[in-house]
Amino acid sequence: MTANAEKSLSADSELLAMREALQNRLDQLLPAGNERDLVGAAMREGALAPGKRIRPLLLMLAARDLGCDGSHTGLLDLACAVEMVHAASLMLDDIPSMDNALLRRGRPTVHRQFGENVAILAAVALLSRAFGVVAAAPELSGLCRAQAVAELSAAVGLQGLVQGQYQDLYEGGDARSAEAILTTNELKTSMLFGATLQMAAIAAESPSTVRQKLRCFAQDLGQAFQLLDDLADSLSGTGKDCNKDEGKSTLVAMLGAEMAQQRLREHLRSADQHLAGACHQGVATRRFMNAWFDQQLAMIG
Repeated sequence: MTANAEKSLSADSELLAMREALQNRLDQLLPAGNERDLVGAAMREGALAPGKRIRPLLLMLAARDLGCDGSHTGLLDLACAVEMVHAASLMLDDIPSMDNALLRRGRPTVHRQFGENVAILAAVALLSRAFGVVAAAPELSGLCRAQAVAELSAAVGLQGLVQGQYQDLYEGGDARSAEAILTTNELKTSMLFGATLQMAAIAAESPSTVRQKLRCFAQDLGQAFQLLDDLADSLSGTGKDCNKDEGKSTLVAMLGAEMAQQRLREHLRSADQHLAGACHQGVATRRFMNAWFDQQLAMIG
């Protein structure tokens, strides 16, 4: 076996172990209630259903690449909190008054399983639980916890996911400039990536210069991620509804698939440069990001 193959196998095993640890910790943080606890069951369905876990994995890998001890128990809780926020955003995104989606992660959406009212309550409860988990994360100082809460709050609020979703709902069907589309994409996608990386930097006690490079990395990563999502909109087998972007103003609709892929790769190159500048002690985050996008782009063709 070559050295590269050994490294790849080791990285795959490490990611598998991380995913398993995330799943187990989420299960602990969101315990099953009695059979009448529909909100609790909906919370677990939204957060524990098999997913890519991109954000929590990035947090854990980046923190380690920044010099944080891999055995730091607080990292896992921060990662789980980010996944709870992401799951809550998907649950709200899917409800009938928004995207009215039928499938998520290859399963019926939460509102189809439990009703729209329960899905909304469960999403709010997941957000609340996420902030509680961050506020109590072990092995972090009170200041670090407060900073992490602030980062996550900014990503979720009116200048983050909420504003991005509003723009997508009320402006997405209109003709928009490329700049307007990029702004919506940043709010919907880059902001939570930004909070994820900032929380990793907080745990690693990284200086402001590193944190700024990570913000730039997150901006490019979010744009690449959204372009990938838009390019895959018409594909089957993604685990969610096809053609949900039909009639919406996206960069793929504006530029065409080929130009959109070119822009995606430009964002990836820029993201990699920012990440290389931020992480001097390890390359696991870069390896993970590049391998994941290569895999996804190969599926698009």
